[in-house]
Amino acid sequence: MSEPHAAVTDTAGTDVAVPAHRYTADLAAHIELSWQERWAAEGTFHAPNPTGDLAGGGEVPAEKFYVLDMFPYPSGKGLHVGHPLGYIATDVVGRFKRMTGANVLHALSYDAFGLPAEQFAVQTGQHPRITTDENIDTMRRQLLRMGLAHDERRSFATTDAGYVRWTQWIFLQIFNSWYDHDAPRPGGGVGAARPIAELEAAFAAGERAVPDGQDWADLSAAEREDVLGTFRLAYVADVPVNWCPGLGTVLANEEVTAEGRSERGNFPVFKRNLRQWMMRITAYGDRLVDDLDRLDWPEKVKTMQRNWIGRSEGARVTFAVAGGDGGPSAGADGASSVGADGAAAEIEVFTTRPDTLFGATFMVLAPEHPLLDAGVPAEWPEGTHSAWTGGHTAPADAVAAYRAAAAAKTDIERQAEGREKSGVFTGLYAINPVNAARLPVFIADYVLIGYGTGAIMAVPGGDARDHDFATTYQLPIVHTVAPPSGFEGGAYGGDGAIINSANDEVSLNGLDVAQAKRTITAWLERRGLGAATVTYRLRDWLFSRQRYWGEPFPVVYDSDGRVIALPDELLPVELPEVPDFSPRTYADDDAESSPEPPLARGEQWVNVELDLGDGPKVYRRDTNTMPNWAGSCWYELRYLDPTNTSAAVDPEIEKYWMGPRTGPDGKPTTGGADLYVGGVEHAVLHLLYARFWHKVLFDLGHISSVEPFHKLFNQGYIQAYAYSDARGVHVPAEEVTEEVGSDGDPIWTWNGQVVNREYGKMGKSLKNMVTPDEMYAAYGADTFRVYEMSMGPLDLSRPWDTRAVVGAQRFLQRLWRNAVDEETGELTVTDAPADDETRRVVARTIADVRTEMSAMRPNTAIAKLIVLNNHLTSQAHVAREAIEPLVLMTAPVAPHIAEELWQRLGHTESLTYHAFPEADEALLVAETVTCVVQVQGKVRDRLEVAPSIGEDELQELALAAPAVQRALDGRGIRKVIVRAPKLVNIVPA
Repeated sequence: MSEPHAAVTDTAGTDVAVPAHRYTADLAAHIELSWQERWAAEGTFHAPNPTGDLAGGGEVPAEKFYVLDMFPYPSGKGLHVGHPLGYIATDVVGRFKRMTGANVLHALSYDAFGLPAEQFAVQTGQHPRITTDENIDTMRRQLLRMGLAHDERRSFATTDAGYVRWTQWIFLQIFNSWYDHDAPRPGGGVGAARPIAELEAAFAAGERAVPDGQDWADLSAAEREDVLGTFRLAYVADVPVNWCPGLGTVLANEEVTAEGRSERGNFPVFKRNLRQWMMRITAYGDRLVDDLDRLDWPEKVKTMQRNWIGRSEGARVTFAVAGGDGGPSAGADGASSVGADGAAAEIEVFTTRPDTLFGATFMVLAPEHPLLDAGVPAEWPEGTHSAWTGGHTAPADAVAAYRAAAAAKTDIERQAEGREKSGVFTGLYAINPVNAARLPVFIADYVLIGYGTGAIMAVPGGDARDHDFATTYQLPIVHTVAPPSGFEGGAYGGDGAIINSANDEVSLNGLDVAQAKRTITAWLERRGLGAATVTYRLRDWLFSRQRYWGEPFPVVYDSDGRVIALPDELLPVELPEVPDFSPRTYADDDAESSPEPPLARGEQWVNVELDLGDGPKVYRRDTNTMPNWAGSCWYELRYLDPTNTSAAVDPEIEKYWMGPRTGPDGKPTTGGADLYVGGVEHAVLHLLYARFWHKVLFDLGHISSVEPFHKLFNQGYIQAYAYSDARGVHVPAEEVTEEVGSDGDPIWTWNGQVVNREYGKMGKSLKNMVTPDEMYAAYGADTFRVYEMSMGPLDLSRPWDTRAVVGAQRFLQRLWRNAVDEETGELTVTDAPADDETRRVVARTIADVRTEMSAMRPNTAIAKLIVLNNHLTSQAHVAREAIEPLVLMTAPVAPHIAEELWQRLGHTESLTYHAFPEADEALLVAETVTCVVQVQGKVRDRLEVAPSIGEDELQELALAAPAVQRALDGRGIRKVIVRAPKLVNIVPA
């Protein structure tokens, strides 16, 4: 191929001629675009399936590797240089795996439903599909120019009709299933999703009792559906939801910030009871926790999921309720008073500390607790403390006022640490089942209806919040665990001997906490007053959105309001055209408003005539849409088989790419993608939801893998320095210069004035955004790739410095000069044997780079390559046996220049599938010395290096060491002191 002529501009602004064949940005672009065209034409990165449309011409390799990036959202702003870090990393890993013999599947698609495109449509009137497609085109162009080795045949968007069809189909699999805790699970274990038809048949045959003792045969179709709805894994229910008037939609808990505002738009969020679609993810609570132990995930992510699921073991305890006048008091025999509706009134609580029951001195209900709907006493009971009434003359007034005030607060506000506890007495009393004590029942906003049972037994002797409340309202405090010596008062929730805990039938006194829990739980179970149980912090997943730009629900409602699943042949249900894309929005603080989705405006679409087996009838469609999480719950499966029109994924194909393998311990793994790379911010959102959908499909026999992602890697972030002047106004970061002040410390100036430097997120607002397009134009894609991969360990965040990119360019320029004459373009490599020292350096580099690449440490691998490259630069003639391994090892990080050099070295085939070099073991036996690496005088690492290593090479290795990168923690470098081969001392800026 021919290269464009090159020129550079000096500081005076004049063009300076450079050798015609120097590796410049222009030459890099020419090489890169040419090789990208060839890869596309030859289908270089097409991964063959074992069967189906994407099958290859023969047997698929036994060794496979499925590498996956977290689903990107196609933003209208395009990419900045921080976005591709994970994409380049997975590309490097995938290219390395191909060279080690694996059949690598790597593809990228677009999570295209979402609120930003819809908000843009609301503002401009442009259909969100137009906006989304334009954004995808921009992102696809930027990624293609990067040289990512994706199988483009497997690319799609969640908005594609073919993809929507299968998202809706999976929803119906969940809707038409229930969780049978006694069902055998595929692969072993008990408890699995089963078709709802099996439950319906069991009710009809009398094999399973219908709840509330009803006779299945006597129930109408609508009544039967009501019963089944209490079991379905996807169901409609009136539930407390996060209502955001400013957005006109409800939000999942995970979409609400810690301040009680919407993640998108920062609007206030309120609790409302609304009829919504829910997913019974809580049925999988145990499995979602237990299977984390089988996954190769960062421990911090596992911990986040465990905490979010919040499994707690304890006991449910029933407290009888007595009227405010004392009523027919119930005692330890379990008798209870009669409520306003004529039924026995009870309060059920869940507690992880049933051993403290004897220390319960009052009860607290969430303000939304349904017991209060049945009414409270008309008058305050005799002896009611004035502090308990909230200044009201009757319990009903006090309760109503307090409930109204609590409704205006967010869950975060209600549970904030350190806030003063508030509450009012309801006029009701509960009977402690262990000692018949009458416990006043309060309502307080620090108890939430969505957690546990919405009621607690308050033990102020053992719980700090209860202690604060008891102190405020002058309630008794009883300790049930002996505090240690030196205890200074307050609540004590630690271990110790049980005290003050006995009745005529059971005594816990003297037992330790664990023994006491078992003893009192057994007593409660014998008396029918409680039972051991497990509960979760995790709530069922709110699955409705009052938006336009999302997947429609594949159901209709009949005249009775009964939900009817649409048959497969009517999928996909596509979005209609509507005159207005926005849901009705309200004033930010209009908590009493109600949703009005934009789909409700499509009258002909909403009310549709269908023949669903019993003649044409008019049905009503659901006007809500699914959340954008729906499409990202299963995309890893569609990559495997994207052209299949008869199944979401062929089971044989899924088994090949994701099926369980035998682990190092000889046991089968969970299966799933071999490597999943993305940000930690999705730990309890996408990752949890995707695991739930995957397990349902596994239970129903559609897939063989228990988990979607076997290994998870969280990449760090690329952030950037931003600069502001004396007014606090940000100035363009690329125009700032760094100087050394009189005290030796750095200062930064812009247009002659000193500016302040800060470290933060890259973006337009801080005027520090750098795009990949700028890097391609100034340096080329390979230089950009090498720089991003050499900045530090992949799992750590680091600052972007455009001025440092030139270092990566110099590495590639040296590599080019080691093989090509810059003046003539002729190959300069000799076929003569390399000298012994060079052969040893090559062997050591091969061994080290293999190790670093296998461990996903491309930064240290690049440092090793630089050492070898610099060694070859010092030689008069570079031997083929030395340069060819270097080119092959460089290929994963800088594929375009590597392909070009490989071709110039006389090879006609792409090096994509060429074997990665193997080290000659005989050459690895060489004398080494230990180099101590210090950061600010403290030893951070030790390197084994050759005695003859040069200072530049040793500095490169030291700066790339993971321990050094962690010690620097994103700081710049003031100077590096090198005393080869035994010492490197790094002084941070």
